[in-house]
Amino acid sequence: MVGETSALGLFTDLYELTMAQGYLLSGKGDEPALFDYFFRSVPFEGGYVVFAGLGDLIERMGRMRFSEEDLAYLKTLGFEDVFLEWLGAFRFGGTVRAMREGEIIFPLEPVARVEGTIMEAQLLEPLLLNALNFQSLVATKAARVGEASQGRAFYEFGLRRAQGSGAMEASRAAAVGGAAGTSNTLAGSRYGIEVGGTQAHSWVQHFGDELESFRAYAGLYPQACVLLVDTYDTLKSGVPNAIKVGLEMKSRGESLVAIRLDSGDLAYLSKRARALLDEAGLKDVAIYATNQLDEHLIKSLLDQGAPIDLFGVGTRLVTGHPDGALDGVYKLSEARGDACLKISDNFTKVSLPGRKSVWRYYQGDGTFYGDGIGLESGGAPDRIHHPYFPDQSSDVSEMRREELLSDVFVDGVLVRPGRSVQESAAYMKGRLALLPDEHRRFANPHTYKVGASEDLLELRSRLYAEAKAKASLA
Repeated sequence: MVGETSALGLFTDLYELTMAQGYLLSGKGDEPALFDYFFRSVPFEGGYVVFAGLGDLIERMGRMRFSEEDLAYLKTLGFEDVFLEWLGAFRFGGTVRAMREGEIIFPLEPVARVEGTIMEAQLLEPLLLNALNFQSLVATKAARVGEASQGRAFYEFGLRRAQGSGAMEASRAAAVGGAAGTSNTLAGSRYGIEVGGTQAHSWVQHFGDELESFRAYAGLYPQACVLLVDTYDTLKSGVPNAIKVGLEMKSRGESLVAIRLDSGDLAYLSKRARALLDEAGLKDVAIYATNQLDEHLIKSLLDQGAPIDLFGVGTRLVTGHPDGALDGVYKLSEARGDACLKISDNFTKVSLPGRKSVWRYYQGDGTFYGDGIGLESGGAPDRIHHPYFPDQSSDVSEMRREELLSDVFVDGVLVRPGRSVQESAAYMKGRLALLPDEHRRFANPHTYKVGASEDLLELRSRLYAEAKAKASLA
């Protein structure tokens, strides 16, 4: 977790600083530049990504500065005094346009756009990629868990398995993606996320007697009593002892909230536990399940009819298992006022040049149809073409459309403050509901249409040909 009040200028890669100094010393530092943030492939073999991390990025940009200690350290690395003086006065003065946090996003389209001098726009790259890539990955995983849970709540329980202080960003992103709460109390405090939890096996073990441990916990927390029933034997000991305590609580006018299953065959155990609880007259006692869950396991459990009411998802959520990273990139699309692109022998990695806007088109029933990327000067395209097979195109001239990018910073001034986690989560839920089912399914989801305008593809082709011609003359 990055310190809340610390300067973040050094939260960067060394080569960003060496390039920035190089621009300054070569007299190019004030030349204008435009960068696009986008990603190339959807993780988890899925059909969409949830955009997250913008709120943290906005907060961190306010701390994108260099302290005296930072400058002294950079001096030891050999940086020039004139560059260190520039860093000491640095504050981001550029413009950032981005989609709303919680938006449903797709490959190749610019999700954020950064404009400024080449020095300041270059320096922003690691801060932006660190915030947006990881949180979008975890938020997407959370949304998939939510889909699999079929309306049942799930909590993020990943603090102990997260990659160090990244647990904070993971808790935040999971909430944006639909988690009802977290076990991480610091994240709960900082982001206003609901917190929850039960007890560990060590609680039961330390008492020596399972029933005694349950009674003690119920006595201490009668309004939020959830009992972990698999320390010794789930069906022969744990559930029967939980029933005894549940009935004792009921006689006092209290209620056992739930039991928790954390091992074994969760489908079988939940069915047997449900039957035992119902037979004892404890039909209102819920069943929680944990233990290395993800969207696929949850879907399997519910397909088997497991009567589980709430899921706790940890490791595989906060680590983005099995992918580990979103392949978001930050590419220069305009230099010194001229459109430019990155060349690659793999044409699918040739970037889209120029100053672009992104438009979303809607079908007649109000659901998403596809997205169009066009040059900003050309407005919303009426026909969108496949980025690599332009003969494949769609007429969208009669469809309702909306522009997805809007100003966040203008000339260094924040004009669109970050929304709360809860607002972003609500927005995500509403937007995901507009994505047709064929793009949301886990098995072979249909590829969402992301097309480019004709003039954008023509610009790319011209710049590509010019770059290849220059290379052949070198």
